[in-house]
Amino acid sequence: MAQQVQGVIARAKGEPVRIETIVVPDPGPGEAVVKIQACGVCHTDLHYREGGINDDFPFLLGHEAAGVVESVGEGVTEVAVGDFVILNWRAVCGQCRACLRGRPQYCFDTHNAKQKMTLTDGTELSPALGIGAFAEKTLVAAGQCTKVDPEASPAAAGLLGCGVMAGIGAAINTGNVGRGDSVAVIGCGGVGNAAVVGARLAGAARIIAVDIDDKKLETAKGLGATHTVNSRSADPVEAIRELTGGNGADVVIEAVGRPETYEQAFYARDLAGTVVLVGVPTPEMKIELPLLDVFGRGGALKSSWYGDCLPSRDFPMLIDLYRQGRLDLDAFVTETIALEDVEKAFERMHHGDVLRSVVMF
Repeated sequence: MAQQVQGVIARAKGEPVRIETIVVPDPGPGEAVVKIQACGVCHTDLHYREGGINDDFPFLLGHEAAGVVESVGEGVTEVAVGDFVILNWRAVCGQCRACLRGRPQYCFDTHNAKQKMTLTDGTELSPALGIGAFAEKTLVAAGQCTKVDPEASPAAAGLLGCGVMAGIGAAINTGNVGRGDSVAVIGCGGVGNAAVVGARLAGAARIIAVDIDDKKLETAKGLGATHTVNSRSADPVEAIRELTGGNGADVVIEAVGRPETYEQAFYARDLAGTVVLVGVPTPEMKIELPLLDVFGRGGALKSSWYGDCLPSRDFPMLIDLYRQGRLDLDAFVTETIALEDVEKAFERMHHGDVLRSVVMF
């Protein structure tokens, strides 16, 4: 029987979000209903509210979440009722050319639940990133659920569902940071600071955090940055080179998503170094680089999709590191809030006051 629960809805572009009653259907084949325990407030949710993703309003926001599987549909083998899971927005298909080549982290045909959640008047909802977890319960494809150690804190574990995984993965998976490498991270919000953590986990010898906000730089230092650069008062390219023997960093991770900072990343890397773009640009942004410099500097220019993660591989491994005290996911939880506080959390996020606000249920 379908259930009615409370969820955060964005009705129209730029309008404040509101709590409304939503209808969650019973799971169909390949689907699961998850009782949400915690959901982080991510910039992507704000982009949805501002119409920056698409205009398929109304949206059921929230996607960075952990919870417990309440029911499953026919044919579900990935998870069972009672499993503690982290939700992901890229359930792999297993059949596309990337999956068949053994690269499921690049799956080109990821999927979501086929049924729609609705408002009580029957209006179909567009769940953010196919999840919609600012709700007491949500319907997802079973492949979007990854079982992890139930002893993990839901507030911390849920952050692997998006921002923290994007940053850690940008360093470890996309950037292939190795022991002894020098790494620079430009932009130290939630994703950038997660990249700092990822570089530390990978054994980088020098981790340079770059931002215009001293508070964010202090946070980065606490998470593992060995050096910080405030790019309001110093040229970040020159500062990074100076801190790396005049050469530039082996890996530069751009976590802002702007042409100016991407160009800084390009010139702040060593010859044959790697640039990783994990910050999300807007459609109108363009960059112009001398093609001779692209050729002459060698190396690799990469973009990082979701930290190039494979949830079934990466989520349990990172939760294990968290449980061992080797990965401080709790440090990313600035505050815990109630469902009705999401709009205020957007304001604090916009002003750079938090790494993550986390809705607790």
